[in-house]
Amino acid sequence: MSLNGKVAIVTGASRGIGRQVAIQLARSGAKVTVNYSSSRGKADEVVKTIEQFGGQAVAIQADVSKVSEVEVLFSETLERFGRVDILVNNAGIMENHAIADVSEEIFDRHFALNVKGTYFACQQAMKHMAQGGTIINFSTSVSGAMLPTYSVYAATKGAVEQLTRQLAKEFGPKDIVINCIAPGQVATDLFLNGKSPELVDSFRRMNAFGRLGEPEDIVNALELLVSDKARWITGQTIRVNGGFN
Repeated sequence: MSLNGKVAIVTGASRGIGRQVAIQLARSGAKVTVNYSSSRGKADEVVKTIEQFGGQAVAIQADVSKVSEVEVLFSETLERFGRVDILVNNAGIMENHAIADVSEEIFDRHFALNVKGTYFACQQAMKHMAQGGTIINFSTSVSGAMLPTYSVYAATKGAVEQLTRQLAKEFGPKDIVINCIAPGQVATDLFLNGKSPELVDSFRRMNAFGRLGEPEDIVNALELLVSDKARWITGQTIRVNGGFN
């Protein structure tokens, strides 16, 4: 896959899946904006990794739960690289709480980052993305299961799946495709944080292969969706989960 001449913004790209996405898009030839909220050191490490194999990248700070900072993310990318062709809305938060323990602050924090951040990044893409662009949003395969303590997180990702569907025909006239990837359990800090070894092992047994996914498993699917071979796929949610249910 060649992305030579294209520019990608990857939100939440300083670690986990976002980090792997940024590196792989750069390996394929794209110039990459590595977005981060607070982990400047880790974002700089991603940029350095990309530059070591001859790629081009820049780290740009923006809390995507704030519309004004989403606007800055796009304006600084345009100033640096001149265009935007690919947007990967990866930034997100996941906290597990029983409904009795969910505060208004917890609820609002999840929706601000996972839904509001994705929506207004898409709005900026509508304004600034080049003809023929690609948007990838991130959901979760948990939305297809029934698991305790995931209610708020799964609700935000259900909203992301719906906005992906509803926006497809708005982006169509600009020949921009928009799709959603819904990973299963992936061995990242976001997923592993706060989980006991026993709980993690139970999740391994929920898919067909008896293992957690790796960031590379998700990136392999994303590579297809940002390629020219996927130009007839839009408004869809692709569950990349090893047969999880």
